[in-house]
Amino acid sequence: MKPITIDNLDFLKGAGLIPVVVQDSHTKEVLTLAYANRESLQLTMDTCLAHFYRRSHQKVMMKGVTSGNVQLVMGILADCDANAVVHLVEPSGPACHKGDVSCFHYRLINQK
Repeated sequence: MKPITIDNLDFLKGAGLIPVVVQDSHTKEVLTLAYANRESLQLTMDTCLAHFYRRSHQKVMMKGVTSGNVQLVMGILADCDANAVVHLVEPSGPACHKGDVSCFHYRLINQK
């Protein structure tokens, strides 16, 4: 696996934000999709706790600051274009703000 630094990531394509897929490090279940700016990603790397740029609040926030459901980041992977990352986490509770383990629990159906 080829290592890169935060300086190699392309935050410009997403107007300063990159998508973050959050995945359980043990089960490999996708828990949520969030966004990071450079500051939130650096905080995540410095603390090993997930920080995201909350678009609804227009600021950087640590995951779980209100719910208590923090995510310990065990590793971070970047995609081949360096414009998205995966956080491999150990969650302390549900990832979804609605109380579900994962935000991905709706099955999309084709209504033809």
